[in-house]
Amino acid sequence: MTDLRAEAPPSGTTFDQLDHLESEAIHIIREVVGELERPVILFSGGKDSVVLLHLAAKAFWPGKVPFPVMHVDTGHNFEEVLAFRDRTVERLGIRLVVASVQDYIDDGRLAERADGTRNPLQTQPLLDAITEHRFDAVFGGARRDEEKSRAKERVVSLRDAFGAWDPRNQRPELWSIYNPRHRPGEHVRVFPLSNWTELDVWRYIEREGIELPPLYYAHEREVFARDGMWLAVTPHSLPRPREEVVTRRVRYRTVGDASCTGAVLSEAATTAEVIVEVASTTVTERGATRADDRLSEAAMEDRKKEGYF
Repeated sequence: MTDLRAEAPPSGTTFDQLDHLESEAIHIIREVVGELERPVILFSGGKDSVVLLHLAAKAFWPGKVPFPVMHVDTGHNFEEVLAFRDRTVERLGIRLVVASVQDYIDDGRLAERADGTRNPLQTQPLLDAITEHRFDAVFGGARRDEEKSRAKERVVSLRDAFGAWDPRNQRPELWSIYNPRHRPGEHVRVFPLSNWTELDVWRYIEREGIELPPLYYAHEREVFARDGMWLAVTPHSLPRPREEVVTRRVRYRTVGDASCTGAVLSEAATTAEVIVEVASTTVTERGATRADDRLSEAAMEDRKKEGYF
């Protein structure tokens, strides 16, 4: 990771697009932390949450990030991503809170889905952890270009006492004025990367020299085809009869539950090569590689109304 100082450019220097996006995100983080008492960052080790944590580190440099990070662990995550998560929080000296879906399944509070996908099961552990730790601002790395329901979301999004999102009950955000105030029992979700695109994220990763889990770059992996996606062979995603296992050179555009996150065929082994690849794609990363978003036309919005990310 490069020097975290967010210094003003020399006199006469013009801000480019990434400078404006970075400045906006840091402003949002500082404003919310200044207004509220118990913020937390959702940190899975995925690229957007890595960039968000990098921005938070810049926002409070030379001090440490003054609040914890939280991961809602499905129990089906990629081992490489979990290892990266743990290395990152240790390096930055940040407290990690883990809300475990597996714990809920083990004690009967949740039941496995018939399709084996655990992403939709993350909502209850997330809401319970927010209540237990009394988090009043939950920062997430969601972007508006990812999915149509996320395009409806404000930067600061109110959640009611049940953690639910009402797309009809959103506050105006004119002139970059954000309102994180809420009543007891409610909280806000905050999305500093709302105005970023996947390409912006990758260009920023290149500029800042940000480390990512190796799954984001081309590598050989045993995969099998299902529903138009390449799923990796893992203990949590096994081929069905007649699904042939092959070795392909792939990378991941997004990482999550291994049972529903697909890879894409790719030769992009460096950040610069990924940027070229992303610049030419016409499908968002969630649309291309997330089976849980294909359950219905409004799958993501339905989950968000229940309290999902």
